[in-house]
Amino acid sequence: MGQFGSATHTPPPTDPAAHPSGPLPVQGAPVGHALRSPLGETGLQVFPLMLGGAEFGWHVDLTAAHAILDTYVHRGGNAFHTCDSYAAGRSEHVIGQWFRSRRMRDDIVLAVRVGRNPDHPGLGSVNLVRSVEASLTRLGTDRIDVLYLDRTGDGSTALEDTLATAEWLVEAGKVRTVAAFGYTAAQLVEARILASAGYPRFTVLDVPHNVLRRDEFDGDLRLVAGAQGIAVTPSQALEHGYLSGAHRSRDRVGASVRGRQLAASMNRRGARTLRALDRVAAELSVPPAAVAIAWLLAQRIVVAPIVNAYAVGHVEELVQGVGVQLSRAHLAEIARATE
Repeated sequence: MGQFGSATHTPPPTDPAAHPSGPLPVQGAPVGHALRSPLGETGLQVFPLMLGGAEFGWHVDLTAAHAILDTYVHRGGNAFHTCDSYAAGRSEHVIGQWFRSRRMRDDIVLAVRVGRNPDHPGLGSVNLVRSVEASLTRLGTDRIDVLYLDRTGDGSTALEDTLATAEWLVEAGKVRTVAAFGYTAAQLVEARILASAGYPRFTVLDVPHNVLRRDEFDGDLRLVAGAQGIAVTPSQALEHGYLSGAHRSRDRVGASVRGRQLAASMNRRGARTLRALDRVAAELSVPPAAVAIAWLLAQRIVVAPIVNAYAVGHVEELVQGVGVQLSRAHLAEIARATE
């Protein structure tokens, strides 16, 4: 779901001449000497903010999505994240067309999550291979740099069978490294035991995590990920857009699924948290969304939060979080607000 909330948000400008950040990259232009962080033990270097494509082909059309991608890359970004089930595969089509028009595939770290597409669900051998092949076709590329295996839609396939298929995909050059989504701490331990027998290692973990949502990650999962040197790329960095501060009243969010997700955070704890983000944001002269991103990046285990955007302006806000250094006092203030 989108990081900034309601689909009624003003659409992004589609005229490159009116782009607020100046000229966009030309075709084939290098990403540039922007900030890069090691993505765990993958050998990949990424901008500390991964741009998600959850809204592409759904609430964001092709032209608007390409403007968002252009802005992100122009600001130094180099990591895209999508899923084979986003907008029935249209998100991948949108990103694939961007690759073809900009000719920058080799400059981008491409992350794809599979396992929930209704045409080939789960992580069984046949469906996993079909999912990857279909994603490669839609994206117009010969490889996926980071393949997230989504366990939440498949509770029956043995982990060993899934990793055996992943091993074939890596050896065939279709996948560079394997990542986890929806796995428990115990399953990560099991996966590491299997890796000692030659199966691919989980090198990256995606788990929903933000200043308001900590239970799923804090505890055993965090401990195991840290002990195994797994890079964490948390999704839902803005809690469905609530932490952007753009939506503060139940009366204005509506009764849609997105509205209900936003409304779930509109309680005393959520209000206290937004006030704390507002105070820190005002002190640092950045948007509240940037502070929420900076809070995640202040945790050493987090390498690159995954964020979705509706508009060019959202990207401009979010990338500011990469350059924000929160003091101990800032972190303590936010922690008190979220209790």
